[in-house]
Amino acid sequence: VLACALLAACNQPAQEPAASTGTEPAASAATAAAEPAAPAVDMDQLAERIVTQSAGVKEGEVVMISGLASDAELLEALAVAVRKQGAFPWVTYSSERLAKRMFFDVPAKYDTQVDPAQLALAKLVDVGINVGNGQTVNLFEGADPARMAARGEAGMQVADAMRAAGVRSVGIGNGLYPTAWRAERMGLEQEDLSKLFWDGTNVDYTQLQEQAEALRAKLGGARDVHVTHPNGTDITFSIADRKVVSSDGLISEADRKAGGAALAVYLPAGEVMTSAARGSANGKLVQPTGFYRDKPVDNLVLEFKDGKLVSMTGGGAGFADMKAEYDAITVPGKDEFGAFDLGINPNIKLPADAKVGNWVPAGMVTLGFGNDQWAGGTNNAPYAQDVHLAGATV
Repeated sequence: VLACALLAACNQPAQEPAASTGTEPAASAATAAAEPAAPAVDMDQLAERIVTQSAGVKEGEVVMISGLASDAELLEALAVAVRKQGAFPWVTYSSERLAKRMFFDVPAKYDTQVDPAQLALAKLVDVGINVGNGQTVNLFEGADPARMAARGEAGMQVADAMRAAGVRSVGIGNGLYPTAWRAERMGLEQEDLSKLFWDGTNVDYTQLQEQAEALRAKLGGARDVHVTHPNGTDITFSIADRKVVSSDGLISEADRKAGGAALAVYLPAGEVMTSAARGSANGKLVQPTGFYRDKPVDNLVLEFKDGKLVSMTGGGAGFADMKAEYDAITVPGKDEFGAFDLGINPNIKLPADAKVGNWVPAGMVTLGFGNDQWAGGTNNAPYAQDVHLAGATV
């Protein structure tokens, strides 16, 4: 929960909608015990790089480090790297068992409570580093959509407090952490996904930053965007005068001054993103294949008119549950078209037959609706869906 707040996400339990929200899913029961293939990576060297470059930790700062117990080696390496900078690490471990019990065993009447300790931490913590290594994709199967919505709305208050306080965040995972279930969906052996993940994480950040800056300049001078895809996607929207941000692996001094979405890095890095002007989106967004809590969602079609989602249709075993969760959200903004994200990481290459996409492969186009603060927008609704379009034309 706290890790989600530090990463400017909502504090509802991690899950996987048909079109990824950016919230790291927590693996099917059959794969829950499968550990990611051991990467040939120097954890101390990686931790040093994340702490000094990605997070830019300074002497005297307080750094919250969180993940599952299976991430202990990396979490501890991060803590040592933080302390070597003269900063103060605070390591927290959690488990999927605890996350599940904290939802199903706790009365619904407490779902709307906002944790005062988390609000207080917004004034104490300078940096949050979270390892998103969810092993159980359907961990919250059977959860009441209304309860999920209530927890999400409460969690956004914490996320807003963290953002307002200027807490920097580094998320390690970004929808690519090498779990067995994710490897299967991406058409890869788990060992190959592990190599892909660590190669993508260890990309040359300086070169990535240069690519990001060039693309940011191009988007900053653009006004209208038209995205098409052979799957039937055809949508137009405006990005005139919108803030353009990037996840290039580094939180620079310029990023610190800019604040907001510029204070977040997602590893593997490699994204340049902005948000659409409200009311400007018109057209259709199509996702042939997706998943919701390990159930397939087929032929998802999202239609937008004047910036609002006016129709959501689809099939497969997961569509009804996904739609029920969407319908349970009562706060404004859940239906607003927003995020426009372009991938630039040259080390992330997904197979052509992958069932799912991701934000960061070079050439990937991602469009989304709902919360767009991560993309530099102002919509803080506790809900978001993204659709990845490999092979789109912009």
